[in-house]
Amino acid sequence: MAGNKSEKEIPICVDLDETLISSDSLADSIFCALKNHPLIIFLLPFWILKGKYYFKRKILSFYQIKPETLPYRNDLLEFLKLKKDEGRKIILITASLQEVADSVSNHLRLFDEAYGTSSEKNLKSSNKTLFLVEKFGEFGYDYIGDSKADIAVWGKARKSILVEPSSNTLKKVEKFNNIEKVFEKKNNTLKLILKEIRVHQWLKNLLIFLPLLMAHKLDNVELIIKSIIAFFSFSFVASFVYVINDLLDIEADRKHPRKKNRPIASGNLSIKTALVIIPILFILGLGSSLLFLSLEFTIVLLIYLFITTLYSFYLKKIYILDIFILSILYTIRLIGGAVAVDVIVSKWLLAFSVFLFLSLAILKRFTELRVMQMENKNKTSGRGYIVDDLNLISILGPTSGYLSVVIFALYIYSPEVLKLYNVPELLWPVAIFILLWITRIWFLANRNEMDDDPIVFTVKDKTSHLIFSIITILIILATIL
Repeated sequence: MAGNKSEKEIPICVDLDETLISSDSLADSIFCALKNHPLIIFLLPFWILKGKYYFKRKILSFYQIKPETLPYRNDLLEFLKLKKDEGRKIILITASLQEVADSVSNHLRLFDEAYGTSSEKNLKSSNKTLFLVEKFGEFGYDYIGDSKADIAVWGKARKSILVEPSSNTLKKVEKFNNIEKVFEKKNNTLKLILKEIRVHQWLKNLLIFLPLLMAHKLDNVELIIKSIIAFFSFSFVASFVYVINDLLDIEADRKHPRKKNRPIASGNLSIKTALVIIPILFILGLGSSLLFLSLEFTIVLLIYLFITTLYSFYLKKIYILDIFILSILYTIRLIGGAVAVDVIVSKWLLAFSVFLFLSLAILKRFTELRVMQMENKNKTSGRGYIVDDLNLISILGPTSGYLSVVIFALYIYSPEVLKLYNVPELLWPVAIFILLWITRIWFLANRNEMDDDPIVFTVKDKTSHLIFSIITILIILATIL
């Protein structure tokens, strides 16, 4: 029992995973280990069968947590610092390994003691309760936790502090009549999921409709429906890859000034939730393709999935090759759109898209390097580029974009145009506006006024809206006049 201990003599014991940090350190470590050693995915089930401690040690042997990159809850840290200033003893106690507890403690320099799991005892739930009662006595400690696994610990605590508990957990802890404070959940899970799957990036998949548009078959309702299904198939599969990529890139994203705010990297969206939506996205994407579209489209979709997965694990680390892969992935969308409605995609359109999207891929790397330059860093995290590449990239990017305009200009004189357009001369202003848009976005990037994703920027940019509206009108007029 706590007896007549004063307030200052009662230690505050804090859990680590999803309490002090808004993520799970073991889950983080698993995906970071998989990123560097993909083949260990086949060993994970065998490690688990040998027990939790063995599993944690094996993961630690392939990846060691970097405490400086963890997503700490700032509001909880401020609370703990105030308590420490009042003379309270602050203790970290976690089911993570002792090495993890020590590394976090050494980094924060906030804790008086740190306890983690050892070969003798897994410090979770009832084991954690027994440990704390033996050390401080029944009701001789205050405890900060987050989940149902902590209910037993709160039951023997003097005061309970809850961090974003579920409604069921909160109800059970309320029965102890010892709740001091509840850190409420601040984020809407649905909004976080929509942000994580990058719904705004689905705009890239509008390229699916381009072959149908260029073939002048927008009057065919059946083909329009097929294009819509193809659009959502690509979108769900793309989101599937985005989520996996964010799990694998969790450490690199946390070092990035913007990407650290992504739902998974920030810890606002739990890895458990991510693991639930991954199979749902895959089934929706591939299932809609298999049920409603041709086998040829499904094959294109699987090729896209294979390349993007390979890109996430390995290819994006190889400088130069990564930007060509990104350009190819855009072009695959065009091919998929053509296959979905059974039209022949123009060789001019393919050549135009390769160079245009190569320019946009280079632009993305350019903006990332500019951020690194401003932060006095020399190399992008998880990429093969260095800041010294900026000058060369700034030449290659616009040049590639201008080559796409040259290809479009040559297309105007092709026999295909005479068959499809009544007034092909109106396509010349289209070429000029594309040239204007490419030049403008590169100027903005050079002035650090460009988002690190040119597609996101274009969606938000009113001038881009105006330019593409004019281009659309000119293409329609060239067709119907």
